[in-house]
Amino acid sequence: MNIFNQHTGIVAPLDRANVDTDMIIPKQFLKSIKRSGFGVYLFDEVRYLDEGVADQDCTNRPLNKEFILNQARFTQSSVLLARVNFGCGSSREHAPWALEDFGFRTVIAPSFADIFYNNCFKNGLLPVVLSEDIIEQLFVECAATEGYELSVDLERQRVTTPSGEEFPFVVEAFRKHCLLNGLDDIDLTLQSVGAIKAYEEQRKKQAPWLFGAIKGD
Repeated sequence: MNIFNQHTGIVAPLDRANVDTDMIIPKQFLKSIKRSGFGVYLFDEVRYLDEGVADQDCTNRPLNKEFILNQARFTQSSVLLARVNFGCGSSREHAPWALEDFGFRTVIAPSFADIFYNNCFKNGLLPVVLSEDIIEQLFVECAATEGYELSVDLERQRVTTPSGEEFPFVVEAFRKHCLLNGLDDIDLTLQSVGAIKAYEEQRKKQAPWLFGAIKGD
């Protein structure tokens, strides 16, 4: 999993509340369990004018020019600014996969759906919760300034605007540790591989029949 420490990037303002995971990555693209290749289908239903299908070449698909990610000033965005209840709907882990594969490193919103919020941390994407008043201020500043960037510092737990204004955010200590060190669930398990092997050896002695050591006549 990618390490997240500090990141500064162009902001894409997604001015919609209750963006669900089906909007983030529609159901027809969930056939693969690989974490890559979903970026071209991110927000597919509002990003393109036709209906997308799995494994489709998106190079020549007709674009919805009104959608922010199709506008020149936002095509290189890596910070997504959103409204309340971002990531609601089904629990598909493909949603943070698609966001990260597109190039987003962090999503900033007033609130997130719980499962999506948890999935972000497990996949190297930092969800940042700020108050609705602050989010509104950031939307206004972003609209007024082309190339508007925000800096997100996980170690200090601060979001910094181009003017130097800082906004603190809260993140649980264990999740912070995992992101700072690039540790997903598998990495955390592998840290205990010695203890796991020792336990398995002990169990073989205590209950050998569980390991096929004893065969019937």
